[in-house]
Amino acid sequence: MKSVEDSIRDTEQREHRLKKNLSALDLTVFGVGVIIGTGIFVLTGEVAKTTAGPAVALSFVIAGVVCALAAVCYAEFASTVPVAGSAYTFSYATLGEVLAWIIGWDLVLELALGAATVSVGWSGYLNQLLEDVATPLPTSIAGEDATVNIPAMVIALVMTGVLVLGIKLSSRVTSVIVAVKVVIVLFIVVVGFFYTKADNYSPFVPPAEPTPEGEGGWKRPLIELLGITQGTFGWGGIIAGASIVFFAFIGFDIVATAAEETRNPKRDLPRGIIGSLLVCTLLYVAVSLVVVGMQPYDELSVTAPLADAFSSVGLTWASTLISVGALAGLTSVVMILLLGQSRILFAMSRDHLLPPSLGAVHPRYGTPYRITIATGVVVALLAGFLPISTLAELVNIGTLFAFVLVSIAVIVLRRTRPDLPRAFRVPLVPLLPIVSVLACLYLMANLPIETWVRFLIWMALGAVVYAVYGRRRSRLAGEEGVAAAAREVDDRAARGSGGG
Repeated sequence: MKSVEDSIRDTEQREHRLKKNLSALDLTVFGVGVIIGTGIFVLTGEVAKTTAGPAVALSFVIAGVVCALAAVCYAEFASTVPVAGSAYTFSYATLGEVLAWIIGWDLVLELALGAATVSVGWSGYLNQLLEDVATPLPTSIAGEDATVNIPAMVIALVMTGVLVLGIKLSSRVTSVIVAVKVVIVLFIVVVGFFYTKADNYSPFVPPAEPTPEGEGGWKRPLIELLGITQGTFGWGGIIAGASIVFFAFIGFDIVATAAEETRNPKRDLPRGIIGSLLVCTLLYVAVSLVVVGMQPYDELSVTAPLADAFSSVGLTWASTLISVGALAGLTSVVMILLLGQSRILFAMSRDHLLPPSLGAVHPRYGTPYRITIATGVVVALLAGFLPISTLAELVNIGTLFAFVLVSIAVIVLRRTRPDLPRAFRVPLVPLLPIVSVLACLYLMANLPIETWVRFLIWMALGAVVYAVYGRRRSRLAGEEGVAAAAREVDDRAARGSGGG
């Protein structure tokens, strides 16, 4: 097993050394930048209308609590093992190479697919904004049904270029974008509050209803195989809604991928992770309460609920402003998902689970430029050519699985390495990490059976890649081989001296 000290020692290698430029504020901005995106601009209306009703705010609270449980586990690890790679690196230092590969492969699914999905969403909002000024792009090159989604490819490649030019430039670009986005969100909350109606909150928790016809079979939640029927609305709908709006919180874990580029990771990483999650949870709850108060939940739009809610009260001019905010929001999400993906692949290449040449750091910009460019090109191709919106739930299950492994790893590392200095410690170990594991597994069980099948197929493919390449070529395998050869030489020498 690769030790924590070995992981930290790797960061000092000249050819793989990243520049340390980030502060706690930079990390918080990164977190807010990636968390506030598709979830707040789209999922609020979809979940309120089809699953939870006005109680969608409670769905956000539940999802936020689950994320908070995992967040404190991430904070302990990120401050103890300040190395690029996030959950992959943490797993390698505690659970071994095989599980580290599994989680690394799992995070490829989460981040690459997430970046491509958000790029497609960015293209859709861009076209909506252009339609508002009467200059829409042809549907053949923009929007979800495009033959080749050119704007989606362009935004992925432009954000890749920003990342190559340096982590500090990336944080400055994100700061500007996040400022615009937060102002728009606060505008929605403040202005929308004056147009809410008490009648729209009643009933706050609509009566439970059975699952609609046509949504059985593979589309049923996995939990129904255990005889637990969730249905829609009621408290079951609130829980099911939490498993969907969980997508809106994805991103705080990406803060941990920048650990190696943080000036004071032991202090700043916990602040960045927990701070960004807290800010976003409060904004999500406020926005969801305002939106369902402005318009009856069963009349909400499932594609553009915020803009539609303002139009329903006569504020049509606000639609354009909200589209600008959504466009800014999704821009930062694309960039930070690409950042997280490239840093995880960088860590895997440094361990030789992927070709080590991919992890080379640019001599001037101090960024892993080869793997960043490769990631950007792949994401651009996915966004440009594939209709991947139906696979969005895979992002949720992949992230929840990562949270499960990190929570378990905290317990393992406390027992195996109690001597390690921990700037931040998870309280109530092992109780809190166990609760985190159970909460994540429960949300995973509320995802459709078909999502589980796709997830298992992806993980099986990862096992094949590891067996064919990673297991034989990893640094750990090479070191074990050298150690075995040395032992064999020593044994022969001992037998030779004994025979003499």
